[in-house]
Amino acid sequence: MKKIILLLIAIPFLSFNSNLESIDIIGKWVGEDEGKIAFMTFDKEGYAIFEIQGQIIGGKEFEMEGKKGKMTYIVNPDKTPIEIDLILTKLDTNEQQKILCIAEFQDENNMILAMSWESVRPTEFDSENSIKLKRVE
Repeated sequence: MKKIILLLIAIPFLSFNSNLESIDIIGKWVGEDEGKIAFMTFDKEGYAIFEIQGQIIGGKEFEMEGKKGKMTYIVNPDKTPIEIDLILTKLDTNEQQKILCIAEFQDENNMILAMSWESVRPTEFDSENSIKLKRVE
């Protein structure tokens, strides 16, 4: 009898999916920003890439204005809305700048991403700071 009671108590815990498992941003996402098609890729290694009008910013190594850099990301699924930090790092000095974001999933392949370049995380989604993204890969 004790084994049955333990099993009944344990089953809900064993079938519980954590937020981290249910939030999957890995992949290539597409959206439209000011009439321009933009891609955003989050890879399994923790690198993020922006691609707009053939210009690539991010990944393991990229060059902008003669300086090499990389862009990584961190996701905090325990916050509502989900927090995503995009971290730009200059490779020669390790100087960093964060782009603070929030994300809301409409379903597993569609999300709204709000970004701030001002070192202050957005608190809401609006037409000025947000882009709707659809996973394409």
